Amino acid sequence: MLALGEEPSLTCQGLVLVDVAPRLEHNGVRRVIEFMRRHQDGFDSLEQVQDAVAAYNPARKAAANSQGLRRNLRQDANGRLHWHWDPAFLEHAVIPEADESIFGRTRLNRAAKSLKLPILLIRGHHSDVLSEEGAQELLALVPHAQYRVINQAGHMVAGDRNSIFTGAVLDFLQRLDPKFIDICSSDRRLTP
Repeated sequence: MLALGEEPSLTCQGLVLVDVAPRLEHNGVRRVIEFMRRHQDGFDSLEQVQDAVAAYNPARKAAANSQGLRRNLRQDANGRLHWHWDPAFLEHAVIPEADESIFGRTRLNRAAKSLKLPILLIRGHHSDVLSEEGAQELLALVPHAQYRVINQAGHMVAGDRNSIFTGAVLDFLQRLDPKFIDICSSDRRLTP
């Protein structure tokens, strides 16, 4: 949102925002940052990863097989498992004070207002990061955006309700380019 809003020369056919907007809930952001900062040294096993996810989101139903978590992990030379995200992100991750965010809410609002491309905002119904009020504020800034709320999902929308999330994204992409669904149909990982 910020990159496309501030750099009009970037070409993009559409943008999917997942549980993020200029206004985020401070307590939810704090929980995410604290979760990301835990276990920076990695994990010994998939079971430890599963326990960390369960501690972050006790309401989430544990997968019968923890192997699905492996897609979210990378293994270092010592065999330890680490989350895929870039640890350098944490150097800039600041728990917001008052009405600000990592990038500044005024800056994000300005960037959002300038977006003209098709946008899909997806929010987890039980998210503690993006509230309905925060989503509505974004939709007021970008009235042409489409909006989907995924029930029985929190901030980790794709992990909580992957098939429904994937279906929403594919539907949006197919509206952008009907040929896209043919490409996705040949890649079983993308189909709901």
